[in-house]
Amino acid sequence: MNFINKENHTFTFSSSNKSVQTVKSGDTIVFETYDCNCNQITCDSDDLELLDFDRVNPATGPVYIENAKPNQVLKVNINSIDLQGNAVAMTGPGFGVLGDKIEKMTSNVLKIENDKAIFKNIELPLNKMIGVIGVAPSGDAIKCGTPGSHGGNMDCKIIAEGASIYLPIFTEGALLSMGDVHAVMGDGEIGITGAEIGAKIEVSIELIDNLTLENPIIETDEAYYTIASALTLDEAYQVAVENMFDILLPKCNLYKNDLVMFLSLAADIEVCQVVDPLKTIRFKIGKDALNKLNVTNLL
Repeated sequence: MNFINKENHTFTFSSSNKSVQTVKSGDTIVFETYDCNCNQITCDSDDLELLDFDRVNPATGPVYIENAKPNQVLKVNINSIDLQGNAVAMTGPGFGVLGDKIEKMTSNVLKIENDKAIFKNIELPLNKMIGVIGVAPSGDAIKCGTPGSHGGNMDCKIIAEGASIYLPIFTEGALLSMGDVHAVMGDGEIGITGAEIGAKIEVSIELIDNLTLENPIIETDEAYYTIASALTLDEAYQVAVENMFDILLPKCNLYKNDLVMFLSLAADIEVCQVVDPLKTIRFKIGKDALNKLNVTNLL
């Protein structure tokens, strides 16, 4: 099994990043990750004024995948997410949706016990997920805190154990990186953080030929999700819905108008996050709904 130490990390997704290890399609990899602050906060009394924001959102990697080429797709199966240590939640003035209501930066350290995160003596059930996962874009470097067609900081809580994410490949080797694990996070991540925590993420990878995607897609046992990020939620859901429509139309026996009506009846727009430089939407269609169209596999 391939193991990528968290010391091997990057703060950008870029085709110029030097890979830290080479793997093959079919391999299993463990990515050890820092939390989103590079573990700079360890207790409630830490001085947040000393926080180095240049060390925010590290992604472990990148990993070079043999024979990965542009216009292929990389399928990443999330086998397990093993949380490491305590989690941290924080917010402050100017951050998130309610930053104008807050006067100072504060944080809380959350203990992880019995599959719960403890926030102010309130037990919250874990929903472990990967906030940052992606490949190198074709153009300029993109900071790990920004989502896009390459993946990145989508903060989508569906990217969890048992899910698979399909990423369009833009550069040779793909250059896969991931990090920013959350022990708990609500859709929207309105305060700018979830329960940020280090982890060991086990994934298996597969190169897929004869499949072209514009943006990431997530598959779970129950559903498929098209993912899109844009400056506004309106722009993001327009792209996510169009991606689903364009993929599904040639696979089903419905005319365009009927497919639009079906999606309006059976599919859901859901918000991933509203606090990053680009906002992220997921558009969900259940596999039971696809079965009614005699579509057994969206991809």
